[in-house]
Parts: sequence; structure tokens; C-alpha cells
Amino acid sequence: MDDLPEPPSGWTLWNVDADGRVILAFRPDVFDTTDHPPECLPTIYVSQGRRNNRRPGVDRPEAASGDWFVRLYFEPDVSLDETMRYRERDAAIDGAYDLATDVAAGDVDPRDVYQVPRPEYFDALDDVTGDDVTDDD
Repeated sequence: MDDLPEPPSGWTLWNVDADGRVILAFRPDVFDTTDHPPECLPTIYVSQGRRNNRRPGVDRPEAASGDWFVRLYFEPDVSLDETMRYRERDAAIDGAYDLATDVAAGDVDPRDVYQVPRPEYFDALDDVTGDDVTDDD
């Protein structure tokens, strides 16, 4: 279950759980408490069932269906408001890697999901994403 391909450039395979959940982290070398707050570490979660329905007492029909979800978080309470739902884990992994590639290329703008702008954070992401950025940054 942990024989996943190498993640897209800039991303680290942060965790693979026995139940199949996967977490990808973007540039942990940048969002490391020294340069930028670690809670701003962009992460992609691949999990069975919706992550926001994991509280006790919440009906979770998505988990019962067995569908897999991919969710991009810019920080714990700020996520890309797009449902990426897949029937199979492998398809969800492919979707997560495609999303990770788009983030690294600068094709996903966090400014679209923040209610309260964080200019320093946006600048930091701009510095490490885009076509002209290499892993040496």
C-alpha cells in the first residue's frame, strides 16, 4: 500500500496510513517554523470519506460508499473549495498528484480561498511555485 510513485516536484510523501490515507506536503523546507509558520504548510489529503465529516455524531454516507476524496489545505481551516471524489484509491492518488503538479506550477492561487488575505504567505508561495522555479530554491 505504500509503494506509491515519487510525488510531483516540491512535494513530499508525508504519511501513508495502513487504511490507505495519504498526506502530501509541499515544500516543508520552506514552511518550517523558521521562515514561515508550519501551519501554512500546504497539504493534500487523500482519504476515504470526507475529512470534514469525521466528527462524532455526524452521518458519514460518503465513508459508507467507499469513495475516496482529495482535499488541498493551505492551512488547517483554509482549503480549496472543490470536491474531488473518486471511486477507487488509485484514481484518487492520480488526482492528488495532478493537483500537486498544478500547485507547484503556480496554477492554484490561494488568494481565491482566503477570506482574510495573508500577503507574506502568498509571496512565499509565489516564490516557490511557477514555471521558472526549480528544486534548488
